[in-house]
Amino acid sequence: MEINPNFTDKARRDYHLIRAALDKNDRNAYAELLSNYRDSIYYMLLKMTSNSSDAEDLTIEAFGKAFKKLDQYAPNYAFSTWLFKIATNNCIDFMRRKKQYTYSLDKDYQGEEGTSMANQIPADTLDPEEELIKSQKITIMRTLVTRLKPHYRVLIELRYFKEYSYEEISSELNLPLGTVKAKLFRARDLLNNILLKTQAGV
Repeated sequence: MEINPNFTDKARRDYHLIRAALDKNDRNAYAELLSNYRDSIYYMLLKMTSNSSDAEDLTIEAFGKAFKKLDQYAPNYAFSTWLFKIATNNCIDFMRRKKQYTYSLDKDYQGEEGTSMANQIPADTLDPEEELIKSQKITIMRTLVTRLKPHYRVLIELRYFKEYSYEEISSELNLPLGTVKAKLFRARDLLNNILLKTQAGV
């Protein structure tokens, strides 16, 4: 497919990086695409979520989804447009799920401005059934994590079981912050593949 003649220099640069990534499996091309837009995606998601940790995770997810679907990108519009659309849609889905988790069936009461507040308040505790489900999920996840290579396993355990921030992981492992984020992205991708194979009975 021919490149859009109206592309800017930046859009042309991105297209050539995409071709290198797809045609030559050039890891540097993937890394450069990530570097070019990581901050912009992060700050957009931070505005949407008002939560730096969620924005960090969603940024990694957005690039993960974009890179998996890179062969579906059509150069009749800029890569940045396509990427931001993926990131936005993923964030909207995340916020919908999060709202469902915190939704309360209790009777509404009004805030200072007369707005309903009950559905904005997460429950402080889980009921016994929810506790059991949560415990089972953690057990399953811990089992899956043991199938990762040690350096990926440590990252997942620090981030999701011990709830370290990216900065704390960087300090703990003496790794650059960018390396931590990139390795976590890869670790999550591997973990997801293991989960899919497990569900498929492979």
